[in-house]
Amino acid sequence: MKKENIRIVFMGTPEFAVESLKALVENGYNVVAVVTQPDKPVGRHQEKLQPSAVKQYALEHNLPVLQPDKMKDADFIEELRSYKADLQVVVAFRMLPEVVWGMPRLGTFNVHAALLPQYRGAAPINWAVINGETETGVTTFFLDKDIDTGRIILQKPFNVPDTADVEYVYDGLMCLGAETALETINLIASKLPEDNLDSIDFPSVLDEISVPQAYENIELKAAPKIFKETCEINWNQSAKKVYDFVRGLSPYPGTWSILRPVEDNGEKPLVMKVYKTAKTGSPSTGAPGSLVVEKNRLYVNTSDDLLELLDIQLSGKKRMDARSFLNGFKEIEKFRFRQNV
Repeated sequence: MKKENIRIVFMGTPEFAVESLKALVENGYNVVAVVTQPDKPVGRHQEKLQPSAVKQYALEHNLPVLQPDKMKDADFIEELRSYKADLQVVVAFRMLPEVVWGMPRLGTFNVHAALLPQYRGAAPINWAVINGETETGVTTFFLDKDIDTGRIILQKPFNVPDTADVEYVYDGLMCLGAETALETINLIASKLPEDNLDSIDFPSVLDEISVPQAYENIELKAAPKIFKETCEINWNQSAKKVYDFVRGLSPYPGTWSILRPVEDNGEKPLVMKVYKTAKTGSPSTGAPGSLVVEKNRLYVNTSDDLLELLDIQLSGKKRMDARSFLNGFKEIEKFRFRQNV
């Protein structure tokens, strides 16, 4: 079956999903509708509505847009069914009920930013970097009743340099995900005849190109949603752990730690965001969280080695390099980072 004859409904919301939608449109695939999250209120008084990145792209290319508040809403289900999709493609969206993912005869596949079954969940890119992985990747899989557990269609690896932050990995997987989505649709199309689709046993055809997830006798690493409290640095860990933690959350949402006076002199604690660090290999000289200034460079003691702070931001101030920070904060050694995380 020709790819342009497969009627596709695309589902996604953030910038990460736009690259896949763009690839489908620019390569002549038949995207008949787009489903995305409702517009979000923004501004000081929440007076403006901000459309998602996917919606903006869809409107620019005259694609019908559906924005249900609830995925089980009867009117939405009826409207979605009216597009008679053969296939649904999901990238960085929300949980789908079976009435939605089971609607197309060719099923619904998801583009997941990890090598399943590892890193099932909402933040696979962050957690792969936080855990110091040297390789992650993209998986396409058919949706089923449980989250991120469906049959795997394709997997593509992606190398993670030790110096990479989550933005680098995000951008790389965004492009790799788009390529893999195209390849997945082509694979599905290659298994179908050009006509008389009603005679096809679709479950059998789709099983030919996919395999169950294998996770016996391996330790599964999860990828839960990131919250503000998730991002507080624990200085009682090793320098490598803290280093990976910082780059796994940089530049967004960014890690943070509370600076407290070493002595109770009435000064209020300060919140510092940490965007970039460097491993030194030099043993710690004090308790975890205590600070060292040497030759206009700023270091923090961890459980084993000193870690250098390179890119930081005090609450209410501009983001800056540590050298500039020290020029304006001469008494930094009178403070230490909170330990009890």
